[in-house]
Amino acid sequence: MKLAELSTADFIKELSRISPAPGGGSVAAFAGALGAALCAMVSRLTLGNKKYSDAWVSMERVLDQADGLAQHFLVLMDQDASAYNEVVAAMRLLKETEQQKTARRQAVQQATRKAAWVPLETLRAVASLADQIRAAVEMGNPNCITDAGTAAQLARAAAHGAAYNVRINLVGIDDNAFVAECNREVEDVLVRLNSVVENLEEKVAAALS
Repeated sequence: MKLAELSTADFIKELSRISPAPGGGSVAAFAGALGAALCAMVSRLTLGNKKYSDAWVSMERVLDQADGLAQHFLVLMDQDASAYNEVVAAMRLLKETEQQKTARRQAVQQATRKAAWVPLETLRAVASLADQIRAAVEMGNPNCITDAGTAAQLARAAAHGAAYNVRINLVGIDDNAFVAECNREVEDVLVRLNSVVENLEEKVAAALS
């Protein structure tokens, strides 16, 4: 059963089990999906309302992107859990002979790279979502501004959760160039995302004052 097909109660129950997967990486992707869904909701509540007709074209684009990202995040939820399980499977390979040790080492490296790549892809998706959330806050139905603001908070949580999961896997990777490039991308995305969310927080606060 795919994680995205579980009920909310069943997902929480699965998450709370002693098994480490699904874990933080899947939850980060889920937070991204929730943020994208809220963004899509704001778009739908703006479209068709003649009071906000000037924003319709922009909201159509936001809706298309947000709906697509929501589905992408749901796929990443399962991919993250699967990637972790592949690392565990690789670690359990035999290492009695030199040939087995070499094969195991290669398998572990390959699986760990994938385990770093999946949350990195989540982080990239959050970066794309941030642009849609900005539009939802700035041009969406003002009655939904707290929904758009909540999407921004979820995006930040998703980004930082994904970043944690990238970094913990990079520790076990021998390819220094790959590690350095991933760390640079993580840092760049977090800096930009934090700036966007802080700006949106100010806009939401101003609308509520």
